[in-house]
Amino acid sequence: MRTLWLAAAMAAALTSCATPEAEAPPAAAAPATPVATGPAPNDYANGANWLCRPGRQDACAQDQSATSIAGNGRLTPVAYTPAADPAFDCFYVYPTVSMDAGGNSDMNAGPEELSVINAQFARFGSVCRTFAPLYRQATLTALRGNIVAPNSIPVDRQLGYNDVLAAWNYYLEHDNNGRGVILIGHSQGSGVLTQLIRNEIDGKPVQQRLISAMLIGTNVGVPVGRDVGGAFQNIPACRAPGQTGCVISYVTFRADAPPPANSRFGRVFNFQTMQVDTTQQALCTNPAALAGGAGALNAFLGSGAQLMIDQRTQWTAANPVITTPFVTLPGLLTAECVNANGFSYLAMRTNANPRDARTDTVPGDVITNGVVQADWGLHLIDVQAAMGNLLDVARTQGAAYTARRP
Repeated sequence: MRTLWLAAAMAAALTSCATPEAEAPPAAAAPATPVATGPAPNDYANGANWLCRPGRQDACAQDQSATSIAGNGRLTPVAYTPAADPAFDCFYVYPTVSMDAGGNSDMNAGPEELSVINAQFARFGSVCRTFAPLYRQATLTALRGNIVAPNSIPVDRQLGYNDVLAAWNYYLEHDNNGRGVILIGHSQGSGVLTQLIRNEIDGKPVQQRLISAMLIGTNVGVPVGRDVGGAFQNIPACRAPGQTGCVISYVTFRADAPPPANSRFGRVFNFQTMQVDTTQQALCTNPAALAGGAGALNAFLGSGAQLMIDQRTQWTAANPVITTPFVTLPGLLTAECVNANGFSYLAMRTNANPRDARTDTVPGDVITNGVVQADWGLHLIDVQAAMGNLLDVARTQGAAYTARRP
């Protein structure tokens, strides 16, 4: 099974006129309170409606073994060990991956849903109990079709949100039992979780159970120069190891390819006026250096076919055969939050030098017909590029939260 999520399909779906708001609901403008319209929410008492739940051999039980590639080209196996009895939970909502025919996906998990779980979430099983609901998301099919012919494929975004809300409520009633929980999402999944937090968690008693929210690949708005307000009124940015009840959010671009003027990642839009909200900025919290500055990224990237159609990565000059589904590249990548030219984003740098036997770059750009779509940055590897750092943060936050519990 491919270890990275439906990259070829994503690339095929995009054109130079694609914009991220077509993929993920915006975090800038407060949505209306959800109403029960259309199809009824799914029954999450049915285990088939979950990709991951504790104690099962399911999508979160896929092979997470990796090969560490040192600067001299030496290969070292990296084993994966699930947590035996984790003290806290992780609840994940996946990004736009479905290639189902309509505007909203069905409730049958395909290879795309399994792939994204493998790439972005299964590894969290080393620190927490894993919960990941299936939901009737807006599809890649709709994204592609509506780029070619706007509004040609109707999408019910409320349907996907209502599904995740039903799954969250089921989890709270039947699984949580007062445990701390980390919410994790990417792109459309982060947009759905942003709405869920705003409607159901922010300023409410259940907020006490929020260890953190990792809302990656979306624009979480905060007032310029502040760490709280905007999208959430009572949940600040995570700025220190062990801080809990906070948010981690960022969008990733190469340091030498910052967001171009047409990018909607890295700044906050009002999607009613379709104007940039200059009173807010997109939150950037660097999981490799929460307090600020640059930090080393501990990436877990897929070892085989990489993210772009017909592109593979030669990880070292020797080009050895790598048999694990993932690779990690210690010391090769660093990242730092940058606020420049109206954009706030995580700038990733490759620390290549003549003595390093590894690749001078890593894949992650969206490429269409051989052309890099610069406005998307490194959206395809937002999570994977910082996976080890996110795990370290989750581990530290979970321990701090558990230690403070009565």
